Amino acid sequence: MDFNGDNKKNICNSPGVDWVYHSYDDKLFFLSDRDGSYREYYLYQTDVNGNDVQRITDFRLKDSWMDSRNDGSELIVTPHPDVDSSFYIINLKGEVLSKIYTGLPYFNDPCFSPDGNKIVFRGSNKPFKKDIGFIDELYIMNSDGSGLRQLTQYPENDNSAKWHNYHAGPPCWNETTDVISYISKRNGSYSIFTTDASGQNTQQITPDGFNQGWHDWSTDGKFVVFNGSSTKDNPNYDIFLLDIGKRQINRLSFDSIYEQAPVFVNYYQNTTYE
Repeated sequence: MDFNGDNKKNICNSPGVDWVYHSYDDKLFFLSDRDGSYREYYLYQTDVNGNDVQRITDFRLKDSWMDSRNDGSELIVTPHPDVDSSFYIINLKGEVLSKIYTGLPYFNDPCFSPDGNKIVFRGSNKPFKKDIGFIDELYIMNSDGSGLRQLTQYPENDNSAKWHNYHAGPPCWNETTDVISYISKRNGSYSIFTTDASGQNTQQITPDGFNQGWHDWSTDGKFVVFNGSSTKDNPNYDIFLLDIGKRQINRLSFDSIYEQAPVFVNYYQNTTYE
């Protein structure tokens, strides 16, 4: 759809799962089970109109956000646990260029720093969400896997996040302001927070009172697009746009269907979602 919410269209028309987890210029990168069994994901790319669909990987991937560097020529992805216990950096042919082992029992949703030299991701010291003591936090390391350190710290006095909720959700690194954003369930609802690469200066950039979720930054860092549920009594998710400078939120969709995980495409002239 357009930046103002007009001209919505379905660009995949697939009966299977097609989750867009990254865009670069006018290319969309998505996980899909269209060539495998139910929920057996592989990586694909397409253009903004849903044309020229190409399968990139021949190995199964975990349900995870991803990112690119070097002008979109390299991607960092998370292979399925049956494949490997590391992040993969691959090229657009699906060839593995390097493997990055975090040393953590749980790791997912990797994101490059703007220069491609660091990786921030969601991790935990417990392998499974239902494990007692599982808390997902953001971690940061060098792109070769060295220098691992924890970036976020969920408030000890907040018990809003249950086992299935994010303490720290998938990170997005704003290349203009150099801040890292993530969602976290605090004070009874999901909000979007930002921090810097040192883990300092944590700020909440969206209000309490309704759930804000997966999101993306415009290239100039002036806007955040996210999925949100406007009221606690309405679990349906729509797409919203936050103007950072004005602190103004506009609702872009008003449908009865779930609309989630938006990404900006080709600057912010168009937006797409699953």
